[in-house]
Amino acid sequence: MTQSDSNTNLRRTLGVGDAVVIGLGSMVGAGIFAALGPAAAAAGSGLLLGLGVAAVVAYCNAMSSARLAAVYPASGGTYVYGRERLGDFWGYLAGGSFVVGKTASCAAMALTVGAYVWPGQAHTVAVAAVVALTAANYGGVQKSAWLTRVIVAVVLAVLASVVVVCLGSGESDAGRLDIGLSAGAGGVLQAAGLLFFAFAGYARIATLGEEVRDPARTIPRAIPLALGIALVVYAAVAVAVLSVLGSGGLGNASAPLADAVRAAGVPGLVPVVRVGAAVAALGSLLALILGVSRTTLAMARDRHLPGALAAVHPRFQVPHRAELAVGAVVAVLAATTDVRGAIGFSSFGVLAYYAVANASAWTLSPAPMARVVPVVGLVGCVTLAFALPGVSVAVGAAVLGVGAAAYAVRRWWGSRAGQGRRGRAAGS
Repeated sequence: MTQSDSNTNLRRTLGVGDAVVIGLGSMVGAGIFAALGPAAAAAGSGLLLGLGVAAVVAYCNAMSSARLAAVYPASGGTYVYGRERLGDFWGYLAGGSFVVGKTASCAAMALTVGAYVWPGQAHTVAVAAVVALTAANYGGVQKSAWLTRVIVAVVLAVLASVVVVCLGSGESDAGRLDIGLSAGAGGVLQAAGLLFFAFAGYARIATLGEEVRDPARTIPRAIPLALGIALVVYAAVAVAVLSVLGSGGLGNASAPLADAVRAAGVPGLVPVVRVGAAVAALGSLLALILGVSRTTLAMARDRHLPGALAAVHPRFQVPHRAELAVGAVVAVLAATTDVRGAIGFSSFGVLAYYAVANASAWTLSPAPMARVVPVVGLVGCVTLAFALPGVSVAVGAAVLGVGAAAYAVRRWWGSRAGQGRRGRAAGS
């Protein structure tokens, strides 16, 4: 290996278990503590239907991502897939959607940490969390994987306690699990879009493709495994909380899991749930920073972002400049933005990102059966994106439009510069 290779290639250290844990650290994170309330408010008695719709779309996206990651095991995820299968513009659009949307997610997760740890100083705690986790990622992806393993274990223990307490309580009533369409199909789809925000963590496995051992085997195994575990956890928690609060009470709850254990008659568990929510948000933030920095690295390599961000640390073998840049932007957002707006904007960007992933997977095989999953995933992503609240759709579409215009201007300018160089060469 040459010196230049060692400075631009990442080290393959992650196995199936590490990749699954990183995916779980993103999916079984703060979303389960925060998303159920807004989703129940949108869907009413159709909450579990919304969860099912979100799971189907997430499964299609996961399968498409797994197939693509096996063919293109490089950092960048759908940015790389879109570029290779659909053309440079679609890769650029996917990468931009991911970086912008997930940077907003980072800010939302950091603010969630602050809200649970010290509500009066939420922004200060959020910035401190971003700085600490950026430093952890800077030390190497293997250290990040071990830290994520600890976080996932703590969160799963807390969620298991919530499920046991709620289902074992005298307040639990199976009649509250009645599934209907009290808020209509639109409400179910909006709930699915909100819940999808918490499911989307398996993208982190694909974006780490250059750091996974035997990626053609590891990634297709890790993505559906992580998604399956997350779905079981989400379904168990949703059923347990609904059985105590009902869809109406859950929709009005500011802290759904904490309110559920209090209603179940175990108020002593509330502080534990608060700690679990903070730890879960830290886990999501850790994995999000990893994913955004790797997509930034890939886009910098192709000069869609400043080339300096493509540097890899010679000792730690991480994209250190990309990680520092992402950390700095997230810290600024965490100090100045609102968590609810960040989540809505992020959802739109992530669904646009996966729409490109499914379109890319559609090109892998002409066989009709091989195209069923990508088609369902693409239609699902577009449907859920436009079922989100109007403000999120408007802002998200505007940002993507600005990005597309910037791409067109860059291509035009590059074409003009190329023509100028050829003209000077012909005249000399």
